[in-house]
Formats: sequence, C-alpha cells, structure tokens
Amino acid sequence: MKYYIIAGEASGDLHGSNLMKALLREDVNAEIRFWGGDLMQNVGGTLIKHYRNLAFMGFKEVFMNLRTILRNLSFCKKDISQFKPDCIIFIDYPGFNLRIAKWAKRKGYKTHYYISPQLWAWHENRIKAIKRDIDKMYVILPFEKKFYEEKHNYQVEFVGHPLIDAIVNRTQVDEYQFRINNQLSKKPIIALLPGSRKQEIKKMLSVMLSVVDDFIDYQFIIAGAPGQEQSFYSPFVVNQNVNIVFGQTYDLLSVSSAALVTSGTATLETALFKVPQVVCYKGSWMSFQIGKRLVKHIDYISLVNLIMEKEVVTELIQRDFNNERLKEELGIILDEYERTKFFMNYYELEKKLGGRGVSEKVANLIYKSLN
Repeated sequence: MKYYIIAGEASGDLHGSNLMKALLREDVNAEIRFWGGDLMQNVGGTLIKHYRNLAFMGFKEVFMNLRTILRNLSFCKKDISQFKPDCIIFIDYPGFNLRIAKWAKRKGYKTHYYISPQLWAWHENRIKAIKRDIDKMYVILPFEKKFYEEKHNYQVEFVGHPLIDAIVNRTQVDEYQFRINNQLSKKPIIALLPGSRKQEIKKMLSVMLSVVDDFIDYQFIIAGAPGQEQSFYSPFVVNQNVNIVFGQTYDLLSVSSAALVTSGTATLETALFKVPQVVCYKGSWMSFQIGKRLVKHIDYISLVNLIMEKEVVTELIQRDFNNERLKEELGIILDEYERTKFFMNYYELEKKLGGRGVSEKVANLIYKSLN
C-alpha cells in the first residue's frame, strides 16, 4: 500500500515516526511519502517537506507567511496527485491538514486523521469539515470520544495516548551518569519547564526562578527548549543553584522530585513520569483576554486535570502565578503525604489514557480499512 503522511510540528514528527514503524511492520510492502522531520526520516520513506519550514505561530506570523503557506498547499496537492496514495494520514496540524483533507476527499482519496484538533477547546465549527472530509478519526484523549460521538454524532476511535509509548520505549537513564555529565550535585532535583518560545520563556522563567533561594536543599534544573541558545537563558541564571540541560527533558523528568511546568503537553509528560508538579501560565493581558473569548469554557488548562475531570495538579494562572503562591504550592508538592496522592492520581490517569501500543493500534486499523 502507498501512504501519504502529513505532520507539521515536532510532536507530529515523534508520533508520526512511531506510526511509520508500526505501518512497516503491519504492511511489509508499505511505500511512504511524508511531511515531517528527522525522526520520521530516520524510519525511512521519502521526506517531502521538513516541519521546521512549515510551523508559523500567531496571527501576525501566519499573515506574513501567507504566500509560503499557499504555495505549500498547492505543492502538497500536486505531490499527492503524482504519488496516488491508497490513504492519506493527517497528524494534528489542523490549519493545513483540514484544507488538504477537503481537497483530497473531493478527489476520492481515503482520509484518516490521527490526533484530533482540539475542537473541545476552540474552533468547534471545524466539526462540519471533519464530518464531511475525514473517513476515520483516531482520538488520543478519552473525553474526545464522548465529545465527538455524543455531542456531534460522529463515530471516532479512541486509541490511547502515544506519549505513553514514547516514554516507555525510551532508553532508561542512569541517574548517576546524568548528574556527572551535567555537572549536577547530589541534591534532589526540581525541574523547570518554562515553555519553548522566547516570549513565553521570558514571562515564565523569571517567576519560576524567584523561589530558588527558598528551597536551598534542592537544585533547580531548567529544561532548555529545542532551538533556543544557551546564551538566551544566561541573563536569567544568576544563581549557582540553577543549571540548564538541552535535549534531555525526559531524562531530567525521570530523576526529578518535583517540577514547575508551563501549561501544555509538558504537563501530561510530567505526569506520566510520575513527577508532582505545579502548572503555570501567564500571558500578556491582551492575549489572555483574547484567549478567553476564543477558547470555549473549560474548567482547567492542564491536560492532566482535563482528563481526570478534577483538580489533580494546581494551576497558577495569570495573577495567581506569583512568587508567594508558587512558593506555597511547591512546598506542598514536596510534602511526602501530598506526593502519595499525586502518585495515586497519576496511575489512574495512565489507565484512562488507554495503555500501551497506540501506534500499533492505529496502524492495524488503517491497514485493515484498506483491505
């Protein structure tokens, strides 16, 4: 079979690479062309476009690169037409993928979507396009199945969350060697995950670092974001009790006692490593006001709480994200009794996420649908 896969972000590259491995095991004659990144390229197939040339964040950046985006859409359609795949697999990246899906469905291609757009948070009107253009949707969050089937009468397949496999299948870290390699002391570690974009990091990291002197029995380690230089972090790191590691976020979490985490997928990754955490978010006043109006009403901002449907991790948002509250909440999650509650909730969270073998499930379902 011939498969055409479109992933436009780093996370899509990770999950796409695992799906490709599973497809190649399922279909030994699989021929794959894809938009993705280095991880997918390492699996095999033919890389058409790298995601680093595709990701445009924010209204201004999208507007400034509109011509490039339109050229990419046109090129993608021509490439699909020449390749004539048996199936097109879309991985997240909805702004681009839903446009291609509309065209592909009209042309008679089979369309499968792995990792749903977050319609439950915003852009719920996209449900019309999905019901019209997507033959099969594979969702990774348990409440998404209810959202699609009960609210919108659209059948989907809940396959579980691919992060479980990504974490389980990683090479186990030697804590002693990790500390030696990164020149860390024997003190227990508090991980700081301030986000990935410069503007986001600037807002988050200074507040996170404000509590360092209040926890002298711990060492604080920053997870450096891919694409950011060490020099960018230097002005923030004025305390000898703070270090930075790059490209080792999972290793860092695996040896950490606690974490301060900017809202996003990192909150779920931290939970799957069974690390007690405080979830943090602070944007500009204008961005926050716009966000409140664009995003549908939801009770929580962290995936952990959304999946568990209760407050498992404390969320410090906007004004609540300050030195006093952060110091208080960090002290709480370092308490042994409180930590036990975290671990119990995290194990329940993992059960809700559906267990291991997600890529294999999706590959099997796609392959069977083509036969």
